[in-house]
Amino acid sequence: MDRGDPSGTRRRARGAVLIHLDTNFLIAAGLPRSREAALLLRWRSEGTPIAMSAVAWTEFLCGPVSESVIGLAQRLVPEIVPLDRHTAALSARLFNSSGRRRNTQLDCMIGATAIRAGAQLATCDVRHFERLTSVGLDLV
Repeated sequence: MDRGDPSGTRRRARGAVLIHLDTNFLIAAGLPRSREAALLLRWRSEGTPIAMSAVAWTEFLCGPVSESVIGLAQRLVPEIVPLDRHTAALSARLFNSSGRRRNTQLDCMIGATAIRAGAQLATCDVRHFERLTSVGLDLV
């Protein structure tokens, strides 16, 4: 996160899009011939920056997942974005304004991280994040 930019929005050269991966997208991308694997390979070949929130990365590491799969995932996702105080505050606002639904807190953290980074979120569970699009979350 750019500490000089309190909004947390990253400015990308020439309109480059930043993609944040949700946990389930990374898992699905590990499956041969999956739609997610094809998208991830395309983004990487196009030079699209790929990142993931620390919250989603933690979910991924909870597995079960082997060390070799973790190594591959680290190469595919070079940047893990921490949850700072501004992102935590946005996450809490998202949670409170979207109905304080049980089991949505982690999704609010993942969504808030993508919003603050100015990233699109790639997820297999669009319905979990649709309610956050009205506050700025951009889904792939």
